[in-house]
Amino acid sequence: MDAGQVTSKGVDVNQLIASHRSGVIQGSTTVNRRQGNGAVVGSEKTQGSNFADLLRSKVEGLKFSAHAATRIKSRNIDLTPEIMKKLETAVSGAATKGAKDSLVLMKNLAFIVNIPNRTVITAMDGESIKDNVFTNIDSTVIAE
Repeated sequence: MDAGQVTSKGVDVNQLIASHRSGVIQGSTTVNRRQGNGAVVGSEKTQGSNFADLLRSKVEGLKFSAHAATRIKSRNIDLTPEIMKKLETAVSGAATKGAKDSLVLMKNLAFIVNIPNRTVITAMDGESIKDNVFTNIDSTVIAE
């Protein structure tokens, strides 16, 4: 992401980050996303410390817990760019609906994702999905 594309009331992202770290940003802040031509393509209202979480999620993408990484490796799950794009889209969609912990289903894959932290908690292949009961989730996203 180009730092010049995200501004808040005319302030550069680097300045916002420095201000947030120093505790200067208080209350709500509106963050505008801009295209290369300067047109605003969306804006999001944030509250205090949520700004850091919002910015981090936009910059970092998805994370994988140690447990998820172990499961991906042991189950020989190949995370192709196509799968990652579907997973990121599913997580973004769940986030807009206010989901906390979601089951993301694909053809022969399933992921449990903590939506606010954008962290994949575990991953299952087709064999691991069968006869399983999924608990502690508040939503399911079918990513096709």
